[in-house]
Formats: sequence, structure tokens, C-alpha cells
Amino acid sequence: MTTVENKEDAVAMTTEEWLAIRKEAGLKIDPETAEVCCWYAQVLDPYGVFPEIAKEWGCVGREYFARSPESDVWVCFSDLPEATRIALSQNGRQRERETTDDEFPF
Repeated sequence: MTTVENKEDAVAMTTEEWLAIRKEAGLKIDPETAEVCCWYAQVLDPYGVFPEIAKEWGCVGREYFARSPESDVWVCFSDLPEATRIALSQNGRQRERETTDDEFPF
């Protein structure tokens, strides 16, 4: 689990270091046990860490994130290894089909 113990550590961390933590956490995510959610975010900056992105490049879309159950670090699907991303996407489609079939019998 990666947390910032105090504000001084948070200030000292660069954006690149913060993003590297997400990449590292993404390598440890098991698709079978991962928690997945989505929220709307800037497509070019799903974490909201680059305030200097030009307004004309702004595009909000639904972004998917995953984390290990014991972690508080959410990782954008685009930062996950390809095999993990594919497995999570397939798991999501399967859950969607199961929910749809149960809720709509026709």
C-alpha cells in the first residue's frame, strides 16, 4: 500500500514520481481480485495532474480505473499492462452480460 504520510512528502514528490507509483501498482494488480470503477475525467489527463493542458485540448470521457483490494492507489486502465487491461475488460463485459440477462428476461 502506498500512502503519503504527511504534506511535506506530498510536496516533495514530483508528478513523474507520482505517476511512476501508479505504473508500479498497475504491475501488481490481479485481474481476478481487482476492484474496478469508472468516473469522468480529462481523457489526456485522467489523474488531473497536468494543469497546463490547453483548454482546446480538453475532452472529458469515462475513464476506467482499477486497484488491488489492499491498495488505495487507483490506476487508470491506460497505465495497466496490456494483459491485465484485456482481462479486466473481458471480466467487465461478462459481468455486464450477467446483469443484463438477470434484469431483462426478454
